[in-house]
Amino acid sequence: MAPFLAFEDKGPVSPRQPLVPLVLVHGHPFDRTMWAPQLRTFSATRRVIAPDLRGYGASPTAPALTDFARFARDIEALLDELGVESFVLAGLSMGGQIAMDCYRQFPDRVRGLVLADTFPAAETPDGVRTRDAMADRLLREGMRGYADEVLERMVAPHAPAEVKAHVHRMMTATSPEGAAAALRARARRPDYTTLLTQVRVPALVVVGSDDTYTPVSDARALHAALPDAALHIIEGAAHMPNLERPAEFDQALGGFLARVDARQPSPAPPRL
Repeated sequence: MAPFLAFEDKGPVSPRQPLVPLVLVHGHPFDRTMWAPQLRTFSATRRVIAPDLRGYGASPTAPALTDFARFARDIEALLDELGVESFVLAGLSMGGQIAMDCYRQFPDRVRGLVLADTFPAAETPDGVRTRDAMADRLLREGMRGYADEVLERMVAPHAPAEVKAHVHRMMTATSPEGAAAALRARARRPDYTTLLTQVRVPALVVVGSDDTYTPVSDARALHAALPDAALHIIEGAAHMPNLERPAEFDQALGGFLARVDARQPSPAPPRL
């Protein structure tokens, strides 16, 4: 069956490629173009795959999303179709929670976990009501008013104008129906806190120092829960440090990928 999701797939695809593929999961309400700097940087040496989640970007909204774990199953189906057996999985915000759900469902395929500006806890009762109310609002009003309100929380007020324009463009281009369905499903996601204590692969936790959605205290708690994790705080960035400070984000991610690559068995020599 053809992949359900739209996606980018760049970089070397040889089965003898010694570097572990990198899979990038975007947050809400964005699309795969939020990873443009990382696609450019890392596809020079390794395979990099960035899907549009169901209901976002160029991926269709229907059939309607009914549970949060569906996001992870969509990613697994796409990777099956692309012949990618194992990979480093990176997600930001909601994408980080989807990465956690991927690890819950198919941990043996994940070689490393990158969790950026995210948190593992289930939604509170107040949070459920807030997300449901926002879903209603987006269906009623569309995305522009919301995008205008939150832009300078998604990225810092001093972020470059082109970054702000990119983030705003992604938000306003998102389907209200897809965003609303995801908000309702996300409001009812499981708690991943215990799962994190059982992660058997290296992890990297990244956070913007000025993030108000998932502050540094959340990142420190996430780092403490993971058995084998590094923490990197990016000064002067808010909720999207990969776009606000791409050079620093890529340096941290590159160092982590090198560590994961070093743990991989060497490829078998060609048969004579």
